Amino acid sequence: MLKRIGSYGLEDTAVPAKDAAFPQPFSWSLEYCPPVYESWNIVHIGMLLPEAHQIYVCADNCMRGVTMTAAEMGQSHRFHCVIVEEKDMLFTNLEQVTIEGVSDVIDNLPAHPPAILVFTVCVHHFLGSDTDYIYRELEKRYPDITFIRCWMDPVMQKNHRMPDVTERAAMLDVVPEMPKNPGLVNILGADLPHDGDSELMELLRNQGIRVRELPGCKTYEDFLKFGEAGLNIVTYPSFRYGGERFCERMGRDMLYLPPSFSYEEIDQSLGALAQYLHADMPDTAPLREACERELEETRQALGDMPVYIDYIAHTRPAGMTRLLLEHGFRVERLYIDAFSAEEEDDFRWLQANAPELMIFSTIRPKLRVLPREQDRPVLAIGPKAAFYADTPYFVNMVECGGTWGYTGILRLCRDMRQAALQEKDTRDTVTRKGLGWVSLI
Repeated sequence: MLKRIGSYGLEDTAVPAKDAAFPQPFSWSLEYCPPVYESWNIVHIGMLLPEAHQIYVCADNCMRGVTMTAAEMGQSHRFHCVIVEEKDMLFTNLEQVTIEGVSDVIDNLPAHPPAILVFTVCVHHFLGSDTDYIYRELEKRYPDITFIRCWMDPVMQKNHRMPDVTERAAMLDVVPEMPKNPGLVNILGADLPHDGDSELMELLRNQGIRVRELPGCKTYEDFLKFGEAGLNIVTYPSFRYGGERFCERMGRDMLYLPPSFSYEEIDQSLGALAQYLHADMPDTAPLREACERELEETRQALGDMPVYIDYIAHTRPAGMTRLLLEHGFRVERLYIDAFSAEEEDDFRWLQANAPELMIFSTIRPKLRVLPREQDRPVLAIGPKAAFYADTPYFVNMVECGGTWGYTGILRLCRDMRQAALQEKDTRDTVTRKGLGWVSLI
């Protein structure tokens, strides 16, 4: 396999697991953006905030993507741009351009929204703009509007927090302090609602706990009531920074309970929640047995069908790869550009037990010349793996798909069996943005 890859000039695009470095198996270089857009971007995330408006202050070349996203979502009425031109950076004051541009948008809206997410960008960094001054002036002019401080600064993403991480934190920053309600829990998870049948949700439900999630908020007032919860459960890594900052400010407790494919870690998370709630630890033995049966049934159904996995499908792609390999699946490729610290144990396991597993970068320009796998059917888990394998057989999932724990493993097995039997139009499907948004399902 290495010789075949080398013959296509892909030496810097794929490495066997035994030779991969942790956490960054590939060096930073010129990046290729494949036409796979199913994961959520900053526009999708902001649109989860009911009744809120978004204003981006940027040059027009960078506006194309966010503008198209809003249009594709059918949410253009909640979206505006302030175009920054070269003269604005050379001969005028960018702070004033931003203030007057945002003010012009607001003055022409049919009504003031309760909140506006204002996105400043990389040029504000480059010119040393005083963003605190910008927001102070906007707040003076429009005291009835809450301004949420966001960034669209991709130039910072290698050495700073990603724009979606800072956006999620900024959204929580506006939630006011409220009296604590011990019967209410916030789940700060991915952008998709959690599966109501998961053992996590069942444990909360059995204790009479009500759950609030951002995807379930119908009004801006609903969102502000996040301040009532006595406990905040973070299940998605991109929400962890914002969740910790939110809980520190509010003086509330937080549990980080990420989705996992390790039975031991799932039990540890459930045990931590049960202990916090002063509840009995659920008996997970039946769920473990059910997972073992489903995994074996799925392995037999797939036979020798190769499996490719990508990091967009789940926050624990190495854990998913390990689970399937441990149960006899023929996992041949993992598409990922860097590993999270949470997956170091799984990464080391893969190196020791699956040294020939091929790890592919998803952003290397040379990957585009990879020959199609037309000689044999391939099952992909995740849209990028499906695109690069050019296979119609794939589990179409992003951001864990709302799954958690044992029930997440059970659903993965069922989805894999179904995907192996039912072809999808790959080129049409994976190019659609924001899988799960109501206008894009």
